[in-house]
Formats: sequence, structure tokens, C-alpha cells
Amino acid sequence: MSNFFITTAIDYTNGAPHIGHAYEKVLADVLARYHRLKGDDVFFLTGVDQHGQKVQQSAEKQGVAPQEFVDDITAKFRALWDKLDVRYDGWAATTDDLHKECVRANLQMLWDEQDPATGQSRWIYKKSEGGYYSVRQEQFLTDKERGADGEFGPEWQPVEFREEENFYFRLKDHKKWLLDFIDKRTADGNPFVVPDFRVGELRNAVGKLDGDLCISRPAARLQWGIPFPESFGAGFVTYVWFDALVNYISFVPGHDPHGGTRSRASQTSTGDTATEGDGRAGAHPSEFSHWWPALHVIGKDIMIPAHGVYWPVMLKALGFADDEMPTLLVHGWWNISGAKMSKSLGNVIDPDALADKYGAEAVRYYLMIGIATGQDADFSEEHLIQFYNRDLANDLGNLLNRTLSMARKYLGGRLSVPSEAFPPPYQCAGWKNYEETMEMFAVHQCIYIAVGAAGYCNQYIEANKPWSLAKDPSQAERLNAVLYYSADALRMSAILLSPVLPKAAHGIFDQLNWKMELSPQATSPEGRAPARSPSEGHAEVRTREVGRAGARPSERFRLADAQWGGLPDGHQLGAPTPLFPRIEVPKEV
Repeated sequence: MSNFFITTAIDYTNGAPHIGHAYEKVLADVLARYHRLKGDDVFFLTGVDQHGQKVQQSAEKQGVAPQEFVDDITAKFRALWDKLDVRYDGWAATTDDLHKECVRANLQMLWDEQDPATGQSRWIYKKSEGGYYSVRQEQFLTDKERGADGEFGPEWQPVEFREEENFYFRLKDHKKWLLDFIDKRTADGNPFVVPDFRVGELRNAVGKLDGDLCISRPAARLQWGIPFPESFGAGFVTYVWFDALVNYISFVPGHDPHGGTRSRASQTSTGDTATEGDGRAGAHPSEFSHWWPALHVIGKDIMIPAHGVYWPVMLKALGFADDEMPTLLVHGWWNISGAKMSKSLGNVIDPDALADKYGAEAVRYYLMIGIATGQDADFSEEHLIQFYNRDLANDLGNLLNRTLSMARKYLGGRLSVPSEAFPPPYQCAGWKNYEETMEMFAVHQCIYIAVGAAGYCNQYIEANKPWSLAKDPSQAERLNAVLYYSADALRMSAILLSPVLPKAAHGIFDQLNWKMELSPQATSPEGRAPARSPSEGHAEVRTREVGRAGARPSERFRLADAQWGGLPDGHQLGAPTPLFPRIEVPKEV
């Protein structure tokens, strides 16, 4: 069994979730479910980023306390993930006490690590600076952020001039290390950023790095954040990115906020061997190292600079070795007619309303098949309906209904394993590519592999005409073979589609009367359990289907079962029930 740790960006609680949030979480959920399907031990972490100036300002406008404001927005995100069947294992919230402790411990650790030559902190220093500040991005700007007209673009607005004293994290000193690290990962065939066409984009950004990161904000203007440790002096709050990025380690089971997640190489950043109890502890705790490093699923807008520049240097400062660095899976955007969705343009898609209108499974299906991972795509309800009706209602749903109906009518619903005289209608070569394709994050292509089999089987039925075979007693074996292989193909398609359409996959298995002891009708759906608080204090962790956290003795969906001959001799099929009713569009629409 392999281990798989996957995270998403934590969503900023300054407004309700939109379709981009839904896409990212469903994508991560599909990848997590795929790894569970393989039998891997999976930990899927998502959550919310609850601090920052924009949150404070929004709460002030509504006349409520920031915590009350973020609790309300957080509830909307969690309700949507439940509606879309996003089954995460851990929930990160940056107002959680454990996370605050971790952020403050990291700051103290970096502050205490001295440069022998100067006697000052190796990683953090304090200085006064005046400059233009982006309220939207919550960062100081340089002339590099100006457009050709010499002005700061709308992505930075509003911008104002500020002069203040803050703490800074040393970034530019590590530009060469970061470039070398990116190049080595690429040369080793394990790029730091995927899809790999993003590597050049990141390299260019790192090559232009010539400043350090301001990691504090004066408490006089920002109270809603994590206060700096007292040793730094009073009056400073942690910059929101230096807070938010830490969630990727603070909510990992087994994480020790006081130095227990240092490098397996047991060395400090100076190259000295760390010793037990020196505050820069060596080896990772066993449970933390069981999961780390992570696959971070993020949008292209936060690759630079936060995840591609700040985060790896932060990890290096915290003692993580190069081979302990995560991988960034950078996805594109859902646009409207080629333009980015925007509240100001009034073209933002509400995934909650979309799921109410078409059903959660239809939304999941379109979000996964309508876009290639890493690329952009135009969102269209018309396309959602077309994909659903073509693939699910016409192909897969039709195959399910006609196979079960004919099996009941002609064979009493009971199937026998065909003899060697009647081999399967096709080899599973395409299905064998499923694993390799999913490992490349090409979810849309994996869907075509699974659904394409249904289209082929419908042609197989048309070519063999079971309704005619049933009239000729001498064709009884062929009739059984045609219906057996059609039903078995449905079983395999359900397995391969289960990461994308978990409820539909259960529905197919239910109608096939297959592994009914693991049906949601007999057990809690998908192994879901109420969130619980682990004894170690890590925020919320759900009971997982696979692994050390209480797996069921056998799984309903296993990738290894996606091969011919899974239905046993004499298997009794269930009754057909429409699973994918067509979405009918009113003529006026």
C-alpha cells in the first residue's frame, strides 16, 4: 500500500464559493478517490483561510465580529462540499488554535536561528519601508508590478502609499537554490510544477526575484490575524500568506508545531546535524512522514509567488530537504466566453444553485470532462446538458437499462460465465491505460475510457440482437454471453467512474446486485462519518475508507476488479431503475 497526501488551496472567506472553488475541490476529491480505488492510504486536506485585511474590512462593513463573519462563510463552503460529495479527511481552518500555535512556533524557530557571522537571525529581520501597497493582494508592490503605462493594473487595486516598520523573511538570498531545485526536479522527470509547461513560467518569475517578503502587518491597522510571538515585540500580526501556507503542515496528523517536522536528513540549514531537544529537531515524527510530502492542487493565479516561491523557501527554512518538497498541480480557470469570471462583470457561476438545478453528479461530471487539467475552458450550461445526456443518459444509462431489462426478460436475470467459445467482445487494453492516464491527472481522458466502453457495448448489443437470439433455442449460449459481457462491462465502467460519480457508481452496482453488503443501502454512504477530534488535537479528521483510520474489511470499488469475469457463475442481477434521466430543456431556453 502506498501513501497519498493531497491538499487544495484553502478558500478565502471573504465571499461565497463560486464555480472555480467547486472545480478545484472536486478535482482533488476525484484524485483522492482514485488513489483509494487503487488501495492507497489517502489523506485529503482542504479548508478555509480566515484571516486578513479584506476579511476584517468585510466584517466591519456588515457590523459583525470577524470570527462571526468567517464562521458564516465557512459554513457555506462546508455545505457545498457536502452537497457535491467532496469527501475530505482533514479540515483546515486558520483560526484553529493548533494552527495559530504552529505559525507562531515557526516564526519563533526562524527568529531564533542565528547567523554565526552576524549573530542576527538567519531568516528574519526588521526594517522600515515606504512604498505602494496593494490592499487587494495584501502586499507591497515594486515597479515590476507596473504596467506599460506606468500604472498598477486592476489586479492590484486599490493601491495606496504606506510607510511602516515590519519584519521581513529572506527570499532573494535563496534564488539560486530555488532555480537549481526546479531544474533538478525537471531533469529527474519529477517536475515541481505540473503540467510541466508551467515550469518555465515559474522559472522566469524566480529569475526576477530581487526582494524579500514582508511577513508582518502593524496591529494598528490589522487586528484580524495571528499575533507575532512576544519575543518580536508587541504590535505585529502575521502576513496572511505566511499564515495560510502553513496549513499544509499544521493539519497533517502527527505534526509537532514545536520543531518535530524538521528534515529527515537531521540537519539544520547550516549543515550541522540537529540533535534531540535543540528546538530544530531532526527526524519527522513517524505519522507525519507517513503522509508528507503533499500534492498541492492550486489555481494558476496563486502559483506565483505564493506557492511557487514563498512556500518552498519557507519549507527550506523550516529544515525540509529537497526531496521532501511537495509537488504543485496547477489547474486553469473556468471562463465565460474567454473572459475570467468576475463579480463586477456579473458572470460568476454559483455551484450551489447549479447543483440544485441539475444534481450534484451532473455538476461533478461536467467539471471533470469539460476541461483538461491545467488548461482553461469556457463554462456553458448547454455543454453540461449535452455531456450529461450524450454520455450518461444515452450511452451508460441506456446500456444499464436495456441490459438488465433483457436479462430479466430472457434469462430471468440470472447469468452464467460464458465458455471459451464465447470470448469477451474486446480486450481491456484501453482500460489498462486508465491508471497511467490518471497518474498524469488527465481525468477527462479517464472518463472517456470508462464511458466509451458503454458506447461500444451498445453497438455490441445492436450487432448481436439479443431479442432475435432469444427466439432461437440454439443461440442460448450466445444470448447469455452477450448479456453477461454487457453486465460485466457495466460493472467495470462503474469502478472506473466511481472517483467522478460515486453515487452513480453505487447505483449501478446496486442494480447489478453486486457487493450489496457494501452498498450505501447497507452501510453509511461512502464510509462517511461525522467529523471527529483526534486525541492529538488536530482539527477535524474524517474516518477514512482505506488505511489505518478504520478501513472496512473489503471495498466495494477496487481498481483490481476492473477486468473481465468479475460476475460469478449464476449471478442474479437486480431490477433496472432509470439512473440517468435525460435533462430536458424547455423549448424557449
